[in-house]
Amino acid sequence: MKFGRLILRLIVGGYFVGHGTQKLFGWFGGHGPEGTGQFFESLGLRPGKRHAVAAGTAEAGGGTLLLLGAATPFAASALTATMLTAINRVHLKNGPWVANQGYEYNLVLIAVALALAETGPGSPSIDDAIGAKWHGPKWAFRSLVLGILGAVGAHIVAESTPAPEPQPEPAADTDAATEPQAEAEAATTN
Repeated sequence: MKFGRLILRLIVGGYFVGHGTQKLFGWFGGHGPEGTGQFFESLGLRPGKRHAVAAGTAEAGGGTLLLLGAATPFAASALTATMLTAINRVHLKNGPWVANQGYEYNLVLIAVALALAETGPGSPSIDDAIGAKWHGPKWAFRSLVLGILGAVGAHIVAESTPAPEPQPEPAADTDAATEPQAEAEAATTN
């Protein structure tokens, strides 16, 4: 049994599941697809709800696969794509340090996912139980490339979707606004 990899998978995979279900269902204090979608829209990830569901699915699904040690390179690529998108849209402008809302933590999570793709999930895991040999440097590299492609795809979709037209302010109801004034004038003339 490989306790180090098991603990890493349980913690990192488990927290990714939680983070994804915050987006998908509003669990664990999350905002669900509507609230997360609005936040994503503010980041330029349009359409926001679609990106929220995609990110939540990648995080919850990738986290579940990582936690179980199943199809580990594919889990690593999904998680890498979401973290690269977060770096690009939120953290890059803040520099590396997490104390300044930077991207250091996202890079650590990418490193963990890719390290597990390279070393394999260990035992106990589904990959180990079925005898899958989906690990090694080539698998880690493939996971990185797929993660980059996923992030680029999210960027392309966001940039090709036009921003919604601003809604005009509702016009003030001129009759309702003049009614009190008309009533006041009528009261003074009677």
